[in-house]
Amino acid sequence: MSFLLDPKTTALVLIDLQHINMARQLAPHTSATVLANSVTLANTLRAAGGTVFFVRAEFMELLDLPVDAPFPRGEGAPPPNFFDLVPEAGIQPGDYVLTKRQWGAFYGTELEQRLRRRGIKTMVIGGIATNFGVESTAREAFDLGYEVVFAEDAMSCPSGEAHGFVVNHIFPRMGRVRSTEQIVAALATAQSQKA
Repeated sequence: MSFLLDPKTTALVLIDLQHINMARQLAPHTSATVLANSVTLANTLRAAGGTVFFVRAEFMELLDLPVDAPFPRGEGAPPPNFFDLVPEAGIQPGDYVLTKRQWGAFYGTELEQRLRRRGIKTMVIGGIATNFGVESTAREAFDLGYEVVFAEDAMSCPSGEAHGFVVNHIFPRMGRVRSTEQIVAALATAQSQKA
């Protein structure tokens, strides 16, 4: 299915491309694939005049919440770069870097304000993990009225089954699920039509 993306009103939001997540076994896409596709999307959107956001999680306090299935806590303090974005993500001057302390990227951050001030209508979203930070952020974006495009091969999670369920049954009800290649083509087509 073809579609167009106006780069001036489109933002790429990449969730939690941090050392903690990039070191995990992911499915169905490896962390290297997620990273490569994220970089391709970021470079393409920047070159077309769009906006790129990198969101990182800092939520040690969530480890102590009274829940049935807590996140595993490692021995001792995490390494110093545990929550840092990986340098291979290629953050550039002009990109936005936000820190969240919940699963979703809107609550308690300036994401919505920055999107609104730039006139953003469409969010392309990717990152790790599909069924945690990506899904939570997408639900918030949908509730706020943004058009959402899911970069299916620029996201992944520890379970291929969980990724597949969200991508096939949840995301299509909130927006468009596309590959990196399709998103790049949509940006290129929109640019050529304006030329």
